[in-house]
This record gives sequence, C-alpha cells and structure tokens, in this order.
Amino acid sequence: MPLIYLVAGETSGDTLGARLMTALRARRPDLDFAGIGGTLMARHGLISLFPMRELALMGLLEVVPRLYQLRRRLRQTAADIAARRPDIVVTIDSPSFTLRLLHAIRPLGVRRVHYVAPQVWAWRESRVRHYRGLWDRLLCLLPFEPAFFARHDLPATFVGHPVLESGADRGDAARFRATYGVAPSARVLTLMPGSRRTEVARLLPILGETLRRLPDIVPVVPVAGAVAEVVSSGARSWPRPALLVTETRDKHDAFAASAAALTKSGTSTLELALAGVPMVVTYRVNPLSAAVARRLIRVRYAALVNLLAAGEVVPELLQGDCTPDRLATAVRRLLGDAAAVAAQRAAFDAVLASLHPGEGTPSDAAASAVLDLLDQA
Repeated sequence: MPLIYLVAGETSGDTLGARLMTALRARRPDLDFAGIGGTLMARHGLISLFPMRELALMGLLEVVPRLYQLRRRLRQTAADIAARRPDIVVTIDSPSFTLRLLHAIRPLGVRRVHYVAPQVWAWRESRVRHYRGLWDRLLCLLPFEPAFFARHDLPATFVGHPVLESGADRGDAARFRATYGVAPSARVLTLMPGSRRTEVARLLPILGETLRRLPDIVPVVPVAGAVAEVVSSGARSWPRPALLVTETRDKHDAFAASAAALTKSGTSTLELALAGVPMVVTYRVNPLSAAVARRLIRVRYAALVNLLAAGEVVPELLQGDCTPDRLATAVRRLLGDAAAVAAQRAAFDAVLASLHPGEGTPSDAAASAVLDLLDQA
C-alpha cells in the first residue's frame, strides 16, 4: 500500500490534514497514512508519532524555552520517516517545525509536498532563498501567493482556501438558542481567542475585562481541543459565565446566532466572513516578539479579510490598541450601526469569491496535486 506521511502541528493543520486524507482516500482507497496529527486526523486512521499539541507554539519567547524538546521531536520525526520510507511526505503549515523537517529529510530522496505556503510575503522575504529544494510541490491557500513565489523561481499551485469547506455558513441560530437556553432577544457575541496555548492565555484576561464593559451580551467561545483546558480555566474569572462550545456544529450555530464577533487575527476571520458575522479583530503577543515583528512585517494588515480586500474592511486593534475599552467600543459600534455591519458583509462576498479553486473543493485540488506527484513514480 502506498504510504503518505502527514505532519500537522496545530489545530488548523489537523483540520486540513483530515480533509486531505478524506479527499485522497476517495480517489485512492489503497493509501495508508502515518505521521503527526490531532484528533481529526486520528479519526481517519492516523496514529500520531507524538502529541501534536507539543508543536503548537507561537512567538519568539514561547519557542525558545522549548527548543531542546522541539529539536528532539524533529530528530524523532526525521528518523521515523527514514525508517518507514513513505512514498510522499506532506507537511502542513507550522513552518518553524515543518520546514526544518523538510530540510532534515532532503537527503533521503523522499518526495515532499508542503501544504500552506510560508508567509514570507508578509515578513522576512529574504528567507525565500533558503526554500529551493525543500519541496517538490508547494500548495498555496491564497490567490496572490503563486505569483509571489514565481518571482523567486519557486513554482507554486493555488488550491483554494479550506475555509470554503468548513460549513461555517450553514449554522442554525434557532438550534443554538434552543440548545443553550439563550433567549430569542439576547445578543450573542462570539469570542475567538485562538488555537495556541500561548496566544489564548494572553488574550483571555483582556476579553474578560472587555465583557465587563458589555453587560448586555451573551458571550460564546468556540474551543479548540488543544486549548480547551486553558480556555475553561481562564474563563472562570470572567464577570459572567461564557458558553463554551466544543463541537463544530455548535460553533457554526453560534456564528449564525451572533450579532458580532471579537476574534484574533488569522483564519478565524475568514470563517466569520463566510458566516456573515461582523467582527472586530484583535491580537497581542509578547512585547519582545511584537518589537521584532514590527521591524520585519511588510504587509499593512494582520487580518486575512483585510489583506485580501486590500483595505480595512474590519477594524484591527492590535498590541497597544488591544485594550478592554477600545475593544468594547468597537463591538458596541457593530451592535448599533447597521450600515457598518452591511459594509463588512458586502466586502466579505468579494473576499470569499477570490478563494475558490478552479474546480471542485480546495481539498480535492490539494489531493490532485499530491496524487499527481505520486503517479510520477
């Protein structure tokens, strides 16, 4: 049986990996899988080499204390690939780990696919020169990325953005209110603090203080498995209980019931856009990490929605602007300004249209690229 070795390092990568496994198996039922993944990939038969949560770190100061452990896991993964000799290795996002892994296994001659292009177009473009020879295929989620990599003689393929397959636009507001006992007249605010333990721990206290300034809303927090315990513990100090939802269906139902959302930057902005939820974007990292980032980042916006729209469609309150007073003011505006809500939703449509692949779903397109490489054996 052909063996595909998949490596995911965080919750979003686990989702991508699971969908890719489904799309691959639909066309090649004979495939076998190994590697590193989370609960979703496990449901499709992957036995993770070690717990994926060990790789879910972000920020310079968060990574440095764990360098020894990360290096040990890198050596362990490379050794496992050398022992198994898979037909293809597919690394998914998490570039701090996966790009080092691709470099480590390069002498093995195993065919390599990297899924989710490194965001060198956003910061430290000079890193591109180190990528030559790291992979045989680079699969991009954003439509402008292939042109960027082509300028550096690195062929890349746009496969569409997986948010389009998320089902975020198919939630049921009435079902959510009935399930969680939320009154029809109550205004729901979705809070999305992230999927990494470090970012969640930093945002939760700020979100709690924001809620003190918004006494008339029902807070809902979709919880990713890797950070469920951190969120549950941190939310206990909030001024009133939050509804913590762990199932994907409940999350999408919460989106449908929400009057607005307060979310960290990243893919969550695209999920909310697909659901038509007006939002405020916020983020705060360690001050030293932020200082380094300010010197290196080349793009104007942190939120993918704004980046793809080439304008500030949704407000961004980052670092020093990530304060309870400013966040509460921005949320109140969305709760009371129908024109602001309509403007966001109109912009979402154009952004989402740009994320479709030529044919089929993004996972189908990614699977086609992987199988094309497999068939070249």
